[in-house]
This record gives sequence, C-alpha cells and structure tokens, in this order.
Amino acid sequence: MPTSRTRRLGGGLLVATAATLAVLVATPHGAVATSAAARDGATWLADEFTDGTLPGPFGGIDWGLSIDGVLALAATGAAPATREAATAQIAAHVRSYNSYDDYGIEGFTDGGATAKLLYLATATGADPRDFGGHDLRSETLSLVAPADTGHQHGRITSRTTEATGPDASNTFDQAFTVLGLTRSGEVAQPTVDFLVRQQCRAGGFRLYPDADGAPSPSCDDQGTPTLDVDSTAMAVQALLAAADGGATGAADAARRGADWLATQQHTDGSFGGSGPTSGANSNSTGLAGQALAAAGRSSEAARAATALAALQVTAATGGAAAAEAGAIAYNTDAHAAAVGQGIADNDKDQWRRATAQAILGLAQVPLGGIGVDPPQSPEPTPTGGPGGPSPTGQPTPPPTGTATPTTGAPTASPTPGTTPDTSPSTPDPSGTPSPVPTTTTPVAGAPGGALPTTGASIVTWLVVALVSIAGGVALLVFARRRAQ
Repeated sequence: MPTSRTRRLGGGLLVATAATLAVLVATPHGAVATSAAARDGATWLADEFTDGTLPGPFGGIDWGLSIDGVLALAATGAAPATREAATAQIAAHVRSYNSYDDYGIEGFTDGGATAKLLYLATATGADPRDFGGHDLRSETLSLVAPADTGHQHGRITSRTTEATGPDASNTFDQAFTVLGLTRSGEVAQPTVDFLVRQQCRAGGFRLYPDADGAPSPSCDDQGTPTLDVDSTAMAVQALLAAADGGATGAADAARRGADWLATQQHTDGSFGGSGPTSGANSNSTGLAGQALAAAGRSSEAARAATALAALQVTAATGGAAAAEAGAIAYNTDAHAAAVGQGIADNDKDQWRRATAQAILGLAQVPLGGIGVDPPQSPEPTPTGGPGGPSPTGQPTPPPTGTATPTTGAPTASPTPGTTPDTSPSTPDPSGTPSPVPTTTTPVAGAPGGALPTTGASIVTWLVVALVSIAGGVALLVFARRRAQ
C-alpha cells in the first residue's frame, strides 16, 4: 500500500503533468507566426542598409530613419553586424543629425534629435556619456526647460544662438527625452511631469503641446485638441518606463493613455493617426500595438499584430513583389499595388519607414525594453539596397532666424507612410496590416519585454512533455518499491 510520501509524490506528478499539458494547449501558435513575421521584416530591412545607413526619400543619408531601422532590428535581435555598423556610423555623425553644422549654420542643437540619440545609445548598449565623443545625457539635460519657465518646466527644447520662433519640440521628442534619461540614469521627474501635463482629459495626447503657436499649460486648455494615436503610443511607453524607474504620476497616466488607445482600434485590429495619416496604416498600428503590449493589453496588441501581418509581402503571396518578402506596406492599397506591380525604387522610402515601425508592433518589445536582454535571431546577410546613399541627406535647413525644425511633425506635404519624424527623422507615426492571420501573446515576466521564444515546433514540446511524464512515472514506481 502506498505511503503518504508516495501519495504526495503521485499527486505532485499528476499536478505537474496537468500543468505541462495545459501549457501546451494554451501555447499561442499564432505567436510563432507573428515572431517569424517580425524577423522576416527585420531581414528585409537589414538588406536595405548600405554602409550602416538608410537613404531618405530624395537620396542621401536619413539619420533619423537609420536610427528607426536600428531600433527595429534590435527589437527582434536581428542583424547584429548591421546594427553595430549603423550605430557606429550614427555615433560618428551626431552633429549631422542634431544640428545644422553640415550646412554651415553653427550654434544650433535640436533637442528632440539629441534625446533620440540618447535613447539609441541606451538601446544599443553604447555609452550614453560617450557616444561619438558626446555626453548625450548631459546634453539632453541641458536642453530641458528649467524651473523658471513656468508650465514649460521639463520640456525638451532646442538651443540656438539665432533668434527663432516658438520651439517646435513635440510629444515624440518629449517621449524620447523621458525614455533616454530614464534608461541612462535617474529619472528626471520634471520631464515626466511635463509629459503628464500634456495628457488630455480623454486620455490621449496631442502631437504638439502648443496652441496657435504659443505654449499651452495643458492639453485641455487648447480648446478642442486633436488627439493622436502615434503620439499617445510614444507617451504611454515613455511613462511606463518612467514608472518602472520610480517616477511619480507616470503609471496612472500610462494606464489612461492605453485605455484611450484601445478605443481607437479598428475592427480589423489596425490604427490610424491624425490629419493626413488618419487612415488605417502600418506606422500607427505598429506603435499602438507596441504600446498596448507594453501596457499589458495583450488582446488588443495581438489584434494589431494580425493587422500588421496582413500587410507583409511573402514569397508565396507577394506576386510581383515576391522578391521583397518581409517588407511591410503602409496600407492595403500599397500592398495591393506591390502584389500587382512590384515595389518601385521611388516607393522604397515609404516601405522602409512603414516596415521599421510595423516591426515594433510585431515584435512587441516595448521601447523601455529594447536592448535589455535582447532576443537572439539569425544574422541575415544584407546585400545592400539599390542606389547607395550620398554623403549628406538632411532636409534643407530653414533660413537663419526661422523656427527650429519640427521633430516628429509631418512635413508640409507628408508622403503617405511618412509621418512625424522627430528631428530629421523619428518613428513614423502612421501605419496598417499579411495573408496569414497571426497573433502575438507576450510572455508574462519576460525580461525587458524580450521577444517570446516561439520558434520551437509543437511536436518538440510534446516530446519533452512525454519524456517528463515518463520520468515521473518511473520515479513513482521506484518510490513505491522502496516503501514496500
């Protein structure tokens, strides 16, 4: 007759067996496909880099887009050699991105671009206090509005020796400021407080914290503000990171922002931005899906990932664009056109921007977690995109004495698929949906929000489970014999 010890052992075995089988049954098979979609997108994007940079819409190097590309690759763990080369290039050209030095206009430093560089350094494992010879944390802190600026206290600003108009910094810039400072040292509470003050009563955020060109104390003081999905997604992720870093007031604001984002999701899982990017698109869907995953809204995040996967070109269903497998379209029209006619060289810029941000919604690694215990992925072999970049590539600078460059804002006539770009270039706030519906369920407790390990076949897991069960049965028999 079994002893109490063997009964306990047998009971424990049954519990362990049931738990193992429950895990197997609950494993989201769609997560495997979504993770693969993220890696396929990263492989395509890595191939678009030439000498560590991505070109802009008119040729030349687009440093902001290159940063976005590095972040997308880092979120999947893909192309480490490409990431390393790109990070080195960006570090060697800090002032090409956050100033007008290359145009002979000295004395200007863009706050949003500097904060984005700081965040990049922390996300790639570089030294934020010596990134290409720049102490980016100190530089960013020096650009934060001081206490004597009233309700502007904590806002990231640009510095110039020339007379300028109102500061053009926006919510993207502020989010990168909070993220970069939080990840490179102690939380700078004033920067968090300023971001929280920009939250509207409904929970969403505007792109710009100004009303009619003048700083407004809060969102609701603007009257009828235009809330923006992309800006809200960035703010939510920055606030979540700040809350983890000990900032006060950040957690509740992040929750309210995520709640508002969820109300903006379309029935197919996609999102649109605001203004010219208000239609469903992959940029907005990528950022919103990433933010919802970071906030623990796994169901909505999975639906966003499904919408993004529906916009991805695959070898099997890509038609005339099959050779571009992995690329993600800006919207359904762009996807259909590519399948029918291929992707023209002059359309590549939109595809690069869309893919870079869509990858974030597929990988679902939060901005606060990119580079923290990064996932591993096979190294794609980039072959270089068509037409190498020219030595320069920044937008034509404004005449001396005009307003500083808009960081994160749409240009006068934004190309579909290119949205606010935070200082010369930032995550494109715009986005949408591949033929195979897929979902992603983030792994609870995964360090840094790392990409779930979903590459193993279900058969492999079944074999492991059966071996474990068999071992447990043998142990039970052995214990019973000893007790007799």
